[in-house]
Amino acid sequence: MTPAELSRTVLHAVCRAVEDGVLDAPVPESVSVERPRPGGSGDYATNVALRLAGPTGQQPRAVAEVLRDRIAEAPGIASVEITGPGFLNITLGEGAQQALVRRVLEQGSDYGWVELTGEIAQPSYRAEVRAAVVADALRRILGSQGVLVRTSCEGKADPVWVELRVRIEAQEGRGRLPADVTPVPADDDAATLVRRLGVDAARWGLLSAASHDRPRTGDELLVQQESNPLFKVRYAYSRTRALARGAKELGFARATDPAAYTHVDAPALTAAIGDYPAVLASAARLRAPDRLVRHLEATADALLAFQHTVLPLGDENDGKGWKGENDEKDEKDEKPMAAHPSRLALAEAAGTVLAGGLSLLGISAPEYL
Repeated sequence: MTPAELSRTVLHAVCRAVEDGVLDAPVPESVSVERPRPGGSGDYATNVALRLAGPTGQQPRAVAEVLRDRIAEAPGIASVEITGPGFLNITLGEGAQQALVRRVLEQGSDYGWVELTGEIAQPSYRAEVRAAVVADALRRILGSQGVLVRTSCEGKADPVWVELRVRIEAQEGRGRLPADVTPVPADDDAATLVRRLGVDAARWGLLSAASHDRPRTGDELLVQQESNPLFKVRYAYSRTRALARGAKELGFARATDPAAYTHVDAPALTAAIGDYPAVLASAARLRAPDRLVRHLEATADALLAFQHTVLPLGDENDGKGWKGENDEKDEKDEKPMAAHPSRLALAEAAGTVLAGGLSLLGISAPEYL
């Protein structure tokens, strides 16, 4: 169950309580769910009871008690606990991870995308390289959320922007981006950025900071180490492809049969995969591509911490793959077990998120790095 699906489940519980006459309050248009704060419990938490307490004239905990049972009986919910003044902490069922991974792998590059909403956006931007790249990333992200977008430039477009994968659609302003975008220093024009950093690193540097902050376009983006966030994210994706190749050599593939798929103890990675649709929605709503950048970094961190469990261990491969039936092996070697296909499926789902997010930022995702 994704955060968006859980939000609809909670909202449905509110609607039922109002229809049953237990709550006398207007039904909110939406309900937010988020990861529990320190000291909280469960997989997600919502403050909807606190929001409804005023309109109903009841204490927040009383409202929470009304909603608890209605939420708990929904499919995919294991339990609901009331904490603090009236927060509802929700624990998903054991099959939630399996259903999430299966959905990601089935949807592939469409995971996190929504159907056309009928909304139309026509943002314009200054004739400046960072504003152009931010507008282009927002065009891609808004498109993933069902919005028809046509960007326009308020001045003369720089031909070098095309090298930066910016689609130049028109050159008449229709309305500024929601917030001013801090430009790059005068000596870091488009041509200089492409020559010094290359297209992928230049786009990452222009998008990774909030639009009102200075862009991060230093030479550290060229460092081929995990201290460089761009390298880390692209490397994490390449590791998911390497794991799939390694599994094939060992004679197994990711789990596809729901009956054979088992739960994998990787809460951070599961959360990153499940939160991806909500991150896209918030990045579109707030016109903030840097939110997607930060989520890809968190996903990469979780994947790199998890990857060592995906393939069987061998005495020579240090976690990168079992040596094979015909190779000499000792007691330290591990053969593929039932859990390995499930771990591989989770890793490949993470790869889908990483590749999809990089694509929306206009950055390539190499299979070999």
